[in-house]
Amino acid sequence: MSGVITVGVDGSEHGSAAADWAAAEAALRGMELRLVHAWAQQPLDLPVTVDTEAQQRWAGNLLQETRARVTARHPDLPVTARLLPADPVPALVAESAEAAVLVLGSRGHGAFVGYLIGSIALHVLRQAKGPVVLVRSPEEEQEAGADEGEGVVEVLAGVGEEPDDVLEFAFEAAAARGAQLRAVRAWSLPPVVDWGPGSMRLADETGGLAALERKRLADALEPWRSRHPQVGVVEQVEMGSAAQVLLSSCGRGALMVVGRHASGPHGLQRIGHVAHAVLHHAPCPVAVVPHP
Repeated sequence: MSGVITVGVDGSEHGSAAADWAAAEAALRGMELRLVHAWAQQPLDLPVTVDTEAQQRWAGNLLQETRARVTARHPDLPVTARLLPADPVPALVAESAEAAVLVLGSRGHGAFVGYLIGSIALHVLRQAKGPVVLVRSPEEEQEAGADEGEGVVEVLAGVGEEPDDVLEFAFEAAAARGAQLRAVRAWSLPPVVDWGPGSMRLADETGGLAALERKRLADALEPWRSRHPQVGVVEQVEMGSAAQVLLSSCGRGALMVVGRHASGPHGLQRIGHVAHAVLHHAPCPVAVVPHP
C-alpha cells in the first residue's frame, strides 16, 4: 500500500473539510499528503468562453493556500500539490489507484450541489480502485447529529460476507488514532428456500441463528485482532437492516468503514444500498472500501 493520502480540493467548504481531515489522518499514520485539483479546458464548441489561464491561476492559488493552511497545523507533515489538467472523475479515479486513501468532500461545486453526495464523488466512488473517504463540512456533521461530547472514540466497521478488506482498513484506522473498534454485523431471518440440511445443522450446533452470526463475526475478527492486539474491539451482532443498525450505532464514531463490490451483475459499477445509505446519513466521515 502506498504511503500517500490524496485529497481532492475544489474550493468548496466540503473540500476544505476533506483537506483538513486528510492532513490529520496523514499525520496520524505517518504518511505523505498529496493535494490535487482536477480541471479540464473548455471544449471549443461551447458558446461561452472561459478564461482558462485565469482558471489555472485560481486552481494554483487554491492548492497553495490549502497547503499553507494544513502545514501550519501539521508542520512536520510532508505535503505535495498537483494540478491535474483532466476531467475530475477519471483524474481522481487514477489517483485512487496510487494512494493508500483518497479523500473527498461529500459535496462540491457544480450542478448537483443540492444533493447530499455530489455527482463527482458518486462517480469516483463507483470506479475507485482503493478506499475512498467522504467528509462532510463541520456544520453539516453537527446537523446530522455528530456527538462532540466526551466518551470513547470508536471506528465502526460494517462486517458483511467479505470482511477482510473492510477490517484491515478499520483496524489500521483504529490503531492510528488509539480508538476502539466497533465491529457491527447485522442479520435477518433468511428465506426458507435458502436453508438446506447443512445450514440448519450448523445453526443447531451453534445454538441458533443469532449464535451462528456471533460466531461468524468472531471468526472474521480473529486474524485481525491477533495482528492489532492494542486495538480494543466491541462485537455487536444485531437483527435488522445493515444500514439501520450501523447508523443507530454511530455514537462516538470518528469514522465508519463499509465495503462495496467492485462490480455488480453484468459488470455494472455500483456502491451498494448499505454504503449509499450511510454516506447520506452518517454524521461522521465514511470510508468505502472496494472488495476484489
